[in-house]
Amino acid sequence: MEGNNRIAVIGIVISNREQNAERVNDILSSFGNIIVGRMGIPYRDRNISVISIIVDGTNDDIGALTGRLGNISGIKAKVALTY
Repeated sequence: MEGNNRIAVIGIVISNREQNAERVNDILSSFGNIIVGRMGIPYRDRNISVISIIVDGTNDDIGALTGRLGNISGIKAKVALTY
């Protein structure tokens, strides 16, 4: 572990899954080096999908990931820095 790295949980809510899933997965793949774990659940009652991701990276890495996700229409991404 690097001295500047932080552990964080990123919550992602995806509307229009069919339209946005590929873009989200492409972004997550490009940040695969900081992703420790991922869980995704379709929430059919609300017509959304929810993904939680645990990451281990610098503040800049985590900010870049959430920023790229947040730039997609229909995607909400929030970070909880834990350590």
